[in-house]
Amino acid sequence: MTKSGFIETDILVIGGGVAGLSFAIHIADLVEKHNQGLSNKLPLNVLLLEKGASLGSHSLSGAVVNPSTIKELLPEIAEKDLPFDSPVTKDEFYHLLPQHAIRMPFTPPFMGNRGNFVASIGKITRFLGEIAEKKGVQVYPGFSVDELLYENGQVVGAKTIDTGVDKHGKPMENFQPGTKVLAKLVILAEGPRGSLSTKFIRKHELVKNNPQVYSTGVKELWDVPEGTFQAGRVIHTLGFPFEFNHFGGGFIYGMNSRQVAVGIAAALDYKDPTFNPHAAFQLYKKHPFVAKILEKGRILKYGAKTIPEGGFYSLPQLYHDHVMIVGDSAGFLSMPSLKGIHLAIESGMLAAQTAFEALQKNDFSKGQLQSYEDRYQKSSGYKNLYRVRNFRAGFQYGMILGAFHFAWQIVTGGRGIAPSGKMRLHEDASCYQKLPDVKNPFLTKFKKELNFDKKLTFDKVTDVFYSGSKHDEEQPCHCRVLDFDLCRDICIPKYGGPCQHFCPAEVYEIVTDPKTGKKDLHLHPANCVHCKTCDINDPFGNIEWAVPYGGDGPEYENL
Repeated sequence: MTKSGFIETDILVIGGGVAGLSFAIHIADLVEKHNQGLSNKLPLNVLLLEKGASLGSHSLSGAVVNPSTIKELLPEIAEKDLPFDSPVTKDEFYHLLPQHAIRMPFTPPFMGNRGNFVASIGKITRFLGEIAEKKGVQVYPGFSVDELLYENGQVVGAKTIDTGVDKHGKPMENFQPGTKVLAKLVILAEGPRGSLSTKFIRKHELVKNNPQVYSTGVKELWDVPEGTFQAGRVIHTLGFPFEFNHFGGGFIYGMNSRQVAVGIAAALDYKDPTFNPHAAFQLYKKHPFVAKILEKGRILKYGAKTIPEGGFYSLPQLYHDHVMIVGDSAGFLSMPSLKGIHLAIESGMLAAQTAFEALQKNDFSKGQLQSYEDRYQKSSGYKNLYRVRNFRAGFQYGMILGAFHFAWQIVTGGRGIAPSGKMRLHEDASCYQKLPDVKNPFLTKFKKELNFDKKLTFDKVTDVFYSGSKHDEEQPCHCRVLDFDLCRDICIPKYGGPCQHFCPAEVYEIVTDPKTGKKDLHLHPANCVHCKTCDINDPFGNIEWAVPYGGDGPEYENL
């Protein structure tokens, strides 16, 4: 409803991924069940805003899905009618050497995929969106939210971004101020490194243990000839192109009889400031084992996103007055199994149960919403994350030492080697070495191999084309460099400008003045695929990713 220039709703969900949509579906079901047979029905208005042009357009994942929680969310829908591409038919694990692939005789603990499904997260999101709308949820894609609204120190809603603003921040003729949405409860479901979630967690000091750490996932979807790769075949790899001291791996999933998803995930706590996730992915595809699968195929889509890997000890406090955080925004992902979709759905359902009680009592204080965390501590997701609570921390000093740490954790039920049993993690961006101190930098080591034939391998700009990313170039830059002098005078001399390497979309370019020889940073924000690596991995915290106009960005479709 509209009042005095504001929109009012009971609950505002920011983000239209699986977590936000699962919340919306579940609370609609709870209220409907409660109201059956009652004359004095509990009212419910749920408004969901998604920055992508359509539901699923900004959704990207591997993805191999544990179907347990979506079945719980949608008990009336038969498994055969769920939006999965194929059941897992074969589960393989390889160690890659530069020219060879060694199949491991066993699947590492927690990585088995029996009973799971290969799926497109975009398809799942669109499927859930249709169900949510049928249940009365108001779903509006194409709306970016850039500000939480406060009154007396408490969140009372949020505001969508102003549009019709030029590059210098000045209103143009088509200027439209953002809409203020007042709500009793706000659900932050923005995905990994959500811009509102990150600021909210910092403002209210909700980090309880470790900071969140991330990988950047880079992925392509390929069309290959029938019979090339079996539908439901799942391959995970370790080794090439990663060094022993760099946590990362690759994946190849058979979506159906013709489509193959291939990609890598590279941890962002690396030391070499020249490491380039996009370039590493191109090297991965050139490996004989991978190239043979793709040699007669063609690329369909490209995308990249960050993956929250910290696990149990990196989850923030999940609630505050009038706010709950769900899905990847909170960090619900189990690293050993490489799965977070089922945990995102579960977090949305737990938050919905909490919100339902709050609606009944008309109490949205943090004291009331604390039951969200209480529910989580009794959930299967809690048990899942707790038993691997130190997994990622064990690998921060390299793959070999990490394997020993993981073996110890399996024996001890997840206990780390620290006296307390809790191992510490460090911010990703704090791990860089100075460029002159790096022996055999990534780009030097692989210089000869990094040529792109535009058949199997592609430069960043070509891959951005396959992402479908588009932005209004007249708007203010949403990849904000806070201090260009810091880039020129300190970051480039010390680290070589790592933003030009870690960005998988060539948003950041280091250029050299031919007359003076001085280096400077140029931005190409229209290339952005919204992975948010820059917000995480600038060594000085000098880049802030913000939402652009609603509807701008990639168009991932079935990634």
